[in-house]
Amino acid sequence: MTAKSRIRAAASSCVESAQVFLRDVGAGLLEVSHNSLALLGLVVVGVALFAGGRPEIRTAVEQQALDWLLARQESRDPQSADVQPEPEPDAVARATATDPKALPRQQAAVAHWLARRYKVAPEPVSRLVQEAWAVGHRVGLDPTLILAIMAVESSFNPFAQSPVGAQGLMQVMTRVHDDKYEAYGGVRAAFDPVANLRVGVQVLKECIARAGSLEAGLRYYVGAAISGEDGGYVGKVLAEQLHLRQVADGRQVAVNASNNASPVNNAAPAPAPVEPAEPAAVPAVGPSAPAPAGERVAMNR
Repeated sequence: MTAKSRIRAAASSCVESAQVFLRDVGAGLLEVSHNSLALLGLVVVGVALFAGGRPEIRTAVEQQALDWLLARQESRDPQSADVQPEPEPDAVARATATDPKALPRQQAAVAHWLARRYKVAPEPVSRLVQEAWAVGHRVGLDPTLILAIMAVESSFNPFAQSPVGAQGLMQVMTRVHDDKYEAYGGVRAAFDPVANLRVGVQVLKECIARAGSLEAGLRYYVGAAISGEDGGYVGKVLAEQLHLRQVADGRQVAVNASNNASPVNNAAPAPAPVEPAEPAAVPAVGPSAPAPAGERVAMNR
């Protein structure tokens, strides 16, 4: 055997020895790891069984896990930690609401009755009652009539809208009376309760003046001036007005009193005495040009 052959044989023997050594080390490590993991698993199971039998330990572990998850969530979304909106102390100025205790006796009684009847909060209804009294005295309309129309038209939902486009508390046809909303900043004021009430009263006053009587004016208001078929609208409004007058007079009226059986007279009912109120500041609005007979002035049913 030459020297070169002996060197090649020695090198091959070293490689084989190294391979055997590495295989033995790997097998040993695998065995040790397997046994260690098995032992760790047994320890974890034992701890879990022990903790599961102790309510106080289980509760503490659950709380820590929840805190960890919340911390992880906040770390992923830095803005989620600041969930409080920016304070806006002047926001209350936008609220259309009045404390019923601040109203005169008649108005407070009417506000509480309407709140119970239509399942709305008394504070915003109190503001509408207050406005109806002020505007009604200013233009010469019974405040209870104004409130009765709001009740029948929208059930005091300031965001109501009919299929034909009548909007707001008094269901005024905004596209027909857009000029009347200019004094309040535009047609979107139709969804402002006070602005809608004032425009609706202006429309109602014009309808009664054109028609010559309350009942005819109400038919004009609801868009039934030509046909005369109002679907019982006039009777419902006058019945609701009667309920409100009785409440204002201090009489007991059931909140579920029906509006379907009220007769409609040819003359307007005599107004009930109401307490005076200071007129509210209402933006001046010029008179609208007379509309043709049968025009949709408020809500066409």
